[in-house]
Amino acid sequence: MADTKNDREKQASSEEQRQREITEAPVRAEEVEPSDDTEDVPDETRREDSGSPDSSRRCHRRGCDKPATFKVLERYQEETGHGAVEATAVLCQEHTDDESPTNLDLAYEDYVFRVTPLPSMSETDTA
Repeated sequence: MADTKNDREKQASSEEQRQREITEAPVRAEEVEPSDDTEDVPDETRREDSGSPDSSRRCHRRGCDKPATFKVLERYQEETGHGAVEATAVLCQEHTDDESPTNLDLAYEDYVFRVTPLPSMSETDTA
């Protein structure tokens, strides 16, 4: 294949597109994750049963219908240097056990990896 200006421009354009997709992927992933504050969430992203935001949640992992018992949060510096990325998921006990910090190579002063239990049904019923 000959090395022409047109080929080089096409390759550069493809590389720019790949980098743009990599940069935008975490943003799109964050948009579909459940939020703790359901008042600010648009109707199309709310869960079916929003009566009690934490107690009615199901595990965030695909194919898992178990009730969520933990909230996992990781805040890390984005590879592109455009700021911090915060990823949150509510998970069942089994999937929470599988979680661990995955972005330690990007750790910085404000890096966070936190697992917190969600209020149980009995705790929310007495409130």
